[in-house]
Amino acid sequence: GSLLAAEAMRAAGLLLAWALLRPTSTQQCHPPSPGGVLRFTDRHAEIRVPTLHRVPSSLDPLYGLVRRCLDLIQQNPLPTELLRAALNDPNSVRTSQVLRYELGYVVCAVVALLFTMGVPVAGMCFCYCRSRRRCGGRLQAHRRSLGCRRRCLLGCLSLTSLVILAGVVCAFVTSQRVKGQMEPGLGAVPATLRTLRQHIASVPQGVQMVVDQFEVPRQQIISDLGGLSRSVGLSIYAQLKAMTYAALADLQDRAGDLQTSLHHLQILERSSRALASARAELDSALRDRRQRVVTLLDDPRCTSCASALGRAQSLELGADYNKVPSVEQVLKTLAGLPRSDFAEMIRQGNGTFNSIPELAVERMAQLIQDLRGELARMAEKVQTIADGFPAPDYAQPLSEALVAAEGRSRPILREAERLEQYRWLAGTALGSVVLLILACNVAGTALGAHGLSRREDPGDYEWRGEAGAKLLLAGAGLAFLFSWLLILLVFATFLVGGNVQTLVCRNWASQEIYEFIDTPGNLPPSMNLSRQLNLRRGSNLSSAYRECKSGAGLWEVLQLDRSYDLDEHLRPPRYAADFQKRLGNFTANLGDVRLLRSEGRQDLETFARSGLDEVDYGRFQDEMRNPVVRTSLPGLARSLEGLQKMQRNGTVAGRLAAEARALWQVQNSTVQAQEALVAKLGASVQFLSRLAPHLQERVKTTLSTTASVEARLPVQAQQILRQELGCFMRKELRHLAQYLNWVGQTLREDVASCQPLATALDNGRVILCDRIADPWNAFWFSLGCCTLFLVPSIIFAIRLTKHFRPIRNRLISTGSEETCPFHIPRVTALKL
Repeated sequence: GSLLAAEAMRAAGLLLAWALLRPTSTQQCHPPSPGGVLRFTDRHAEIRVPTLHRVPSSLDPLYGLVRRCLDLIQQNPLPTELLRAALNDPNSVRTSQVLRYELGYVVCAVVALLFTMGVPVAGMCFCYCRSRRRCGGRLQAHRRSLGCRRRCLLGCLSLTSLVILAGVVCAFVTSQRVKGQMEPGLGAVPATLRTLRQHIASVPQGVQMVVDQFEVPRQQIISDLGGLSRSVGLSIYAQLKAMTYAALADLQDRAGDLQTSLHHLQILERSSRALASARAELDSALRDRRQRVVTLLDDPRCTSCASALGRAQSLELGADYNKVPSVEQVLKTLAGLPRSDFAEMIRQGNGTFNSIPELAVERMAQLIQDLRGELARMAEKVQTIADGFPAPDYAQPLSEALVAAEGRSRPILREAERLEQYRWLAGTALGSVVLLILACNVAGTALGAHGLSRREDPGDYEWRGEAGAKLLLAGAGLAFLFSWLLILLVFATFLVGGNVQTLVCRNWASQEIYEFIDTPGNLPPSMNLSRQLNLRRGSNLSSAYRECKSGAGLWEVLQLDRSYDLDEHLRPPRYAADFQKRLGNFTANLGDVRLLRSEGRQDLETFARSGLDEVDYGRFQDEMRNPVVRTSLPGLARSLEGLQKMQRNGTVAGRLAAEARALWQVQNSTVQAQEALVAKLGASVQFLSRLAPHLQERVKTTLSTTASVEARLPVQAQQILRQELGCFMRKELRHLAQYLNWVGQTLREDVASCQPLATALDNGRVILCDRIADPWNAFWFSLGCCTLFLVPSIIFAIRLTKHFRPIRNRLISTGSEETCPFHIPRVTALKL
């Protein structure tokens, strides 16, 4: 068991030594908390051009149908050569080139011209025929098929009227939509140009406001600096306390071993001497008692005493402590120890180590002050972002171009607004005429059908039928009268809206317009947009549009007199190099802790060399296994007391009782005292025998561990200091990088972004094409459908008027009903 215990103690010592002497692993920095994300104030969204999008509408199917029709009418691509000639030398443009490109519109113009001329001529022919009583009169005779023909004409006229009604409703809706979108759409042009100028003019102030936001990371860094020194001290204390406290505990154990060993050695020396000196006295007393008891028990008068005689004869001493080794030399070696106060030494080492956090605050005070000064210089360097920003290099040319564009656009927009007012008035008036024609058709059809249902004889005169016929003729007359105006309005709006869609919108959506503008020679020198917009060399409108769309900054798109590399200004080392260098060069001795002074070390070394481990404790243990007296005095005394009761001779009985009392007295006075000394001696021997085999190893381990800890504390404290300062630097660099990233993102996407230019172009296409051109084209398409369906409506109405008037019988005179209001009744059942 002692061997296993020794091996366990040796393994524990080796493990402790390995734990203390192994290299300390690099501790990772704490992960950034969500609260470490900085929040910056964004105050620049109000100067951005709002993005417009195509709004889904219930009329989208109609818009799509019209665009497909226009794609069929105009299948030619963008006329690059024709536009180049028109822009550079208008006199060189030949009419044949224009007609060839506009061939689809020319065909539509021919159809419109034929309609404009044909419908009024047909109307005049109808009026002449009606004046000759050849059209719109009465049926000559009643036939069985008249009802079927009448119902067919009624159905066709009703269906045609429904188509016209749907068309005119769509025409009114789209016309109103054009009017509703035209005014804000036209007003958005100068408003957008003004917004762009305000955006450009506000760039310097915006850049300065962004730079001023450096106060956010600066305050955060100042706050972190306030707790840096104590945090470093607490980290050193927390990471080294296990090693330090273990060394102090081990040192305290060795000091305790020294004190306890001295105590037990003194007990061992005193007890062994006392036992040796008391042995002679006890030997004399035992010889006297043995002789008396043996003589008494051998007396013939003693009844049954032979049984105790053998025990009395063996009454002699047992253990002889004169034979045990002396520890006097060990005590001489340890005399005067401990010369040092280990308790005070441990208390001081513990106090020095515990004061590391306060010591770190004291020794890092100057560093904190210097870092605050570096922060002030860092703010001055950040200000160079605003001071070096090239706002004057591009603001003036671009602002002048926008002012010129706004001035040129105002007369055009006013004229477009005036023409739109005329179009709306004309569309509303002619749409109302179409509604009046529809009203005549509906009223005439209803009165005529009602008159037919009330007429018993097909030849009888019925005023409802006559009124219905006249209303149908009135509707046909209005159609003849206004159809040419309708077709002229349809063609005029079709020509404008169709060309806007096929020439502008279709090529704008595919960005072919940008490619045309970018091609050298297409635009006259006075319309050089790259020069007017001050675009950088090698750039054009298409590339600038794409870059602005992707979020580039104005300084990256425009031509600047001097370069401005924002990425270079946003490099963290540009601002934090001195801050980082000052942190990297800082050193402080925060781990100089004395755990064991030289006199304490000498005490432990003397303790280890004292020879305590050379004492033969086995001999002590061998003697202690022997009793003080080989025969048990209490047992012998009780035997004599028992024999006393058996005696018949009073003298013998008295002598047995006296001897028993004498034995008890020896036991109680001498033997028990020696047994107590033996027990005390045994406890000391047990402690010393357990300690002695491991004494040298333990003291050696304690001394090496203490020396190692004393040597490693400053080194590891310095490593932890460097590590904590490195973590602090990385944390503050994250704050700085977060701010600089926000600066770059804000300048590119908001404050100095050229995205508003791309947004303005996209908004122009949305306003012109999606919000104005689509309902405009849907208007002429709907009104054109109404106009075209007026022709079958006229035919069906004129054909239907005969069915609403009384039928003439062939036996009656062929004179017209207008000249013979009175006639002889006829047999209506006669059929030819």
